[in-house]
Amino acid sequence: QVQLAESGGGLVQPGGSLRLSCAATGFSLDYYGIGWFRQAPGKEREGVSCISSIDSTTYYSDSVKGRFTISKDNAKNMVFLQMNSLKSEDTGIYYCAVTRSTENSCGPDPVNDYWGQGTQVTVSS
Repeated sequence: QVQLAESGGGLVQPGGSLRLSCAATGFSLDYYGIGWFRQAPGKEREGVSCISSIDSTTYYSDSVKGRFTISKDNAKNMVFLQMNSLKSEDTGIYYCAVTRSTENSCGPDPVNDYWGQGTQVTVSS
């Protein structure tokens, strides 16, 4: 059974850091890319960062470039999102999902439509 499970969200002050984790079961990250998406109240879902399966090519949205770092541990079948210099506009529910991506684009995999349940990130003083 394919499952994705996020963890690591919470409340942090502006300028602080959080590290999100996405644990994958039922499939191998050797063969599937994973990405992080976020959704804030009243806003559309935004693709934040993705990492490809074969060569770990990374993608970052302009809004997080230079502040967020995506990485993965194939042995543990996990993907991480290190978020530094957090801003109030980073607030939202963060989801991991199976993705197709390049260094210039990232989107949900239309064939392997798997998502986690989400983890809340709140950046506030």
